[in-house]
Amino acid sequence: MHNILLHPPQERKRRAVNYRAVLRRLIPIATPLFLLLSWQALVMLKVYPTFIIPAPSEVIGKFIEVLNDGRWRHHTLVTLEEVLLGLLFGCGLAMVLGYVMAKSRLIDALISPVVVVLQATPIVAYAPLLIVWFGSGTMGKVVTCAVIVFFPMLMNTIVGIRQVPESHHDMLKIMNATRWQTFTKLEVPFALPVLLTGLKTSATLSIIGAVVGEFVSARAGLGFMVNQARNQYDTPLVFVGVFTMTGMALMLYSFVYLLEWRFLWWQNRT
Repeated sequence: MHNILLHPPQERKRRAVNYRAVLRRLIPIATPLFLLLSWQALVMLKVYPTFIIPAPSEVIGKFIEVLNDGRWRHHTLVTLEEVLLGLLFGCGLAMVLGYVMAKSRLIDALISPVVVVLQATPIVAYAPLLIVWFGSGTMGKVVTCAVIVFFPMLMNTIVGIRQVPESHHDMLKIMNATRWQTFTKLEVPFALPVLLTGLKTSATLSIIGAVVGEFVSARAGLGFMVNQARNQYDTPLVFVGVFTMTGMALMLYSFVYLLEWRFLWWQNRT
């Protein structure tokens, strides 16, 4: 009886909710911590030689080394430039073409077979051709990145524009809305959730496009650094490059997530 008075049902329910909220916040931290401890355990048990799986301390030491001598900053900025330009051109072209295909069945029928063929072909198969055509400099990597982000953004644009109900279009026609008003007041807001989903996918894939281009031919960039480290059996440096790419992908994904939170705040309230 005494315990019931101290902890009524409402209080116990509130504490349970608080515990669940704390657990939700701890899970994203617990997973990387578990992986780090498992990694350290593999090293301590000597399951693999250290030149295959180095200790976390070796990777941290290598990161400090390349950070101090400027290599990390140089290669990271090169790849980041290629990724951002590739995203800009690839997603921009995909949204324009996707809108045209969504509005015209004839253009969709003409272009769709080409899109399907290119999308079904792995990027590593024609990346060397892109490097030959556009050069081994920044432009070649930008085009390779643009190609790999193009397809998911194109498909999401088509789906987003086509899902606008025809009744909404009819309503705006009755109100004598211009094409620009229909585009800005109806089609873009209605398609925005799908467009941002496509942008999330493209943001994470953009790293792959840039790095594949750097693997083919490059003098700088994270792909070049990883390729060079692999040839020299410098496994800690390979880990540094991989973790940097992962961090870059998470950064881009988080940026799109913030855009989604900013422009789709009304969805978060439902």
